[in-house]
Amino acid sequence: MQVKSKQRVVDHGEVYTHEREVKAMLDLVADQAANPETTFLEPACGSGNFLAEILRRKLQTAAQKHKKIQHDYERTALLAVGSIYGIELLPDNVVECVSRLHQIFAAHYQAAFPKTAKAEILNAAYYILSQNILCGDALKLQTANGEPIVFAEWKAVNGSKIKRRDYVYPDLVNKASERELPLFSDLGEEAYIPEPVKDDYPAVNFWELGK
Repeated sequence: MQVKSKQRVVDHGEVYTHEREVKAMLDLVADQAANPETTFLEPACGSGNFLAEILRRKLQTAAQKHKKIQHDYERTALLAVGSIYGIELLPDNVVECVSRLHQIFAAHYQAAFPKTAKAEILNAAYYILSQNILCGDALKLQTANGEPIVFAEWKAVNGSKIKRRDYVYPDLVNKASERELPLFSDLGEEAYIPEPVKDDYPAVNFWELGK
């Protein structure tokens, strides 16, 4: 389905990319799309056509690497979920996107470990998605209520633990070109490295994220 209604096309220019084109475009960056730790942001994610295919590819990699060790698969799969971000203007699309991605995760996880899949892992995946798929305007860099968009970063630390840090999206976008530079310029000036706006989350075991 490429349109939900003609009125939504008129009001919001909402037209979804066909699955065929989604796969063809991601094939151009196949290695990155399949890497569980490579970050992807879709600034107009709709109901998640691109993000759904990216998540499938990342989870397939996790399964290939850790098909015999459930603990390692769960950790890698949750990091894969944490590497996917989306911004969407329409609230109903946000809800649908989160639900869709969570269903993909649940189906893949339960197929890999049908007898031992854990509810806390499913809850952790849903929580991460609820923080990473946000309702807002990617052009204005604001949420629906006019606040700056803030994204959570999820990084593995100390084996089984995951650490969350929050970053203001406008800072990341406005300074993107500077971040491509070395740590110091030719003139000896320090390059811009974004600082988290919140860094006091405790590192927790990955299966506890849903709490």
